[in-house]
Order: sequence, then structure tokens, then C-alpha cells
Amino acid sequence: MNLPTPTPRPEPVPPGLHRIVIVGGGAGGLELATRLGDTLGKKGLAHITLIEKARSHFWKPHLHEIAAGSMDLHAHATDYLAQSHWHGFRYRVGEMLGLDRAQRLVQVGPVLDEDGVVVTPGYTRGYDTLVLAVGSKTNDFGTPGVAEHAIALETPADAQRFHRRLVNACLRAHMQAEPLAPRQLQVAIIGAGATGVELAAELHKATRTLVSYNLEKIDPERDIRLNLIEAGPRILPALPERIAAAATALLRSLGVQVRTASRVTGVTAEGVQLASGELLPAELVVWAAGVKAPEFLRNLGLETNKLNQLVVQPTLQCTLDENVFAIGDCAAAPWLGHAAPGGVPGTPAQPMNVPPRAQAAHQQASHLVKQLRRRIQGQPLQPWRYRDFGSLVSLGEYSTVGNLMGSLVGGNLWVEGLFARTMYLSLYKMHQVALHGYWKTALGSASRLLTRTTEPRVKLH
Repeated sequence: MNLPTPTPRPEPVPPGLHRIVIVGGGAGGLELATRLGDTLGKKGLAHITLIEKARSHFWKPHLHEIAAGSMDLHAHATDYLAQSHWHGFRYRVGEMLGLDRAQRLVQVGPVLDEDGVVVTPGYTRGYDTLVLAVGSKTNDFGTPGVAEHAIALETPADAQRFHRRLVNACLRAHMQAEPLAPRQLQVAIIGAGATGVELAAELHKATRTLVSYNLEKIDPERDIRLNLIEAGPRILPALPERIAAAATALLRSLGVQVRTASRVTGVTAEGVQLASGELLPAELVVWAAGVKAPEFLRNLGLETNKLNQLVVQPTLQCTLDENVFAIGDCAAAPWLGHAAPGGVPGTPAQPMNVPPRAQAAHQQASHLVKQLRRRIQGQPLQPWRYRDFGSLVSLGEYSTVGNLMGSLVGGNLWVEGLFARTMYLSLYKMHQVALHGYWKTALGSASRLLTRTTEPRVKLH
């Protein structure tokens, strides 16, 4: 039955109240909306709206655990509508399509259900301050076959789709009478950044746990092969070399085939084609080789770079519009006090941008909570300075390696093992505390710890 398209209702905003619209409910956007709602929205000092096309939030750095089946999505997801009710902001579903900067209107497209029925019509939302926190998307660099034959872990739905295919592949291999085909139970992970490396380690453990549930015809050491493919000379190119070396040694000790200096030229139904001419057979292919900001950002009349990121000032305001801010992966924010060497010997150093990390989005959200209050009060804004606390890479239950930086540890401290694992988990707990507070986070963590004792260690469906 086709229902008539409803007319959107205007958002009721008390006259004179400053309107803050946040687009994107990722780590930075949802933290910002929550804290602004608590400090300004509940007190009637501003009207806060979060626009996000998804219905629930999941911390993106843990998507590889959903893909492997070692984490339950529903136990860790945050419902946007409930969060907005509890924390004094408005959640409105929809995807931003455009921006009328002259009228200060965000243009949002209609939302359809799985049957094509309109849930919410397209609408516009007025703002006095706009914060864009729309994150990033996979950059396949135009490689043939990626869209058709590879999965990019961008959303929880992507991760769940990969996990279903993984479980189905194991069930199929266990029940068939004929020998395994060359590509069966072979996994190729393209891109050896943090996502690719963590997924490889998590899959090694998860696949062995999965076949232990009476899929005895599969010998994981003989039948399952994990290929980690990197075009550069080493894995984890954005992190210190010592971290990369430790991760490489551990992955190879697990039997993961780590291939560096291997450029992918195409993905087919049979596997991954390398520039060397070699075809790596693979039933499951994950593309984790690069990121870029959403394409629509180039059409907003704002300054962008070649990765579609919005170029912002140290205050996180866009260079061409002081009423528009950008945070997270969609923002090209200057790293004050840092510069990259010039490309040609003798040329001056070039300004350096903050790397796309979860800790950057968290810091930017915390900074804007204070600065947007100053903006409402007509006070000048202070610049944001990124503080690099180091990098940690989780290799599942096998190990965690990384470095911690800052005055707390007295410079640069190499960490691994249980201590590093604890610090890695604390990053997620900090995000949960920002959303839910200390007591709810603590009680939720204790509840999940007890529940895991009565559930399989890997999701089986």
C-alpha cells in the first residue's frame, strides 16, 4: 500500500534561542550533542539538534569485532532517540544532502523503509551554528571490482554482512562432500592500517572458535588462510615502525600471510589480482585500504581538500564560513606546532593536519562544548590544539602493542601485553563515559561481563 507523503512539521524553537545543529552521530558528533544537551539544552540556553541517518550508534573502531563475531552489536549500540530524550537534545533521522548557507538551512533527504515507503519526508532545518561531523567513507581509488566483490567495514550493517558470509562459508565447507575449492575459506584483507591488522588477528581467533562448535571437518590450520595485503613497504604505515614490526611478527607467528609492497589492481569473484600478475584466491574480501570524506561535502560551497575534507581554521570553523564547524574525519584540521618536510629538498615545510583518529574527534568534541558556549555569549573562540596520546593496536586476545605519549608517561613509552590491552579498552570506556556517565558505564560493563559466561565466545548467526 502506497501511503501519501507527509508534510514535514517545522521544528518548534523558542524565539531568540540559539540553534545548534550537528550533522553526523559518530564518536565526535554524538559526544558533542550529548554534552551540549546536558550543559545547554536542558538549561534552556540553546536548542540542540542531531541529524543522523542511522537509528543507533556504534563505536566505529570496534567494527572489526562485529565482523569477526566476537562482539554483540546490540549489547553495545546506543539508540539515538533514547539518548536524545535523556540528554536534552533533539534527534532527527535523515541524511544531509545540501546546504543553503545564505538562509542557514540544512537540506535533508527523505527516509524510506525497506519497502520503499516514506518514513520521513525531505525537510530543511535552520541553524545559527552548524557542526558537520559526518566522518569518512572507504576510498577504493577506483580499483575495478571492489564495489561488486569486496566488503568495506563502514557501518555495523557491513560488519554483520561479513560475519554472516563467514559463518555461511564455514557451514558450507563442513557439509559439502567434495574437496574445498582453491578460494574456499580464504580471506583477503586489503589495507594493513589499524582496521586491517586488528581484523586479521580477531579473525584468526574467531574462526578457530567457530569451527570448534562441532564443525570438525574443517581444520583451521590447513583449510583457513588469512591474507593481509599492503601496498606500502610495511604494515601500519601511519604508526611508529616499532609497533609495525611487533605486529608483523605476531601476525606471522599466527600463520597470517602478511604481504607488503603488494599493490592490488582488481578484485574479482575468484579473488584479488595483484600488480605482479598473481591472483590470490579468496572467498571473502575486505577492503580497508583508504578513506575519504563523503562526496557531497564538495558541493557545499566550502573549501575542501583532495580527500573531500572540509578545511578548517584552528578554531574548527570552516575557512569560508564562520557559522559552520567541522570535526572528526571529515575535517582537515591544522596540527598547530607541527609541519611536514617539503616535497623538494630546500623547500619550506608544509602545514600538517591532525591524523584521523578517534582520540582527535573526542578532543574536538570536548573543545567545542566550551567554545560554543563562548560563541553564544559573544566571546572570541580559542584555537584547538591536538594532544597526541600515542597509538594502540589490538591483536585480539593475543596481544596489544603501542606507544603512549604525553606528560603523564614522561614522553614516549612503549607498551605491550596486558597493560597495553587495558589502555586500549580504556579508550572505549572513555567514549561510553562521555555518552552515559560513570555509573551507567560501570554497571553496563559488569552486566556484559556476567552475560558472556553464558554465551558462546563468538556469534554463531
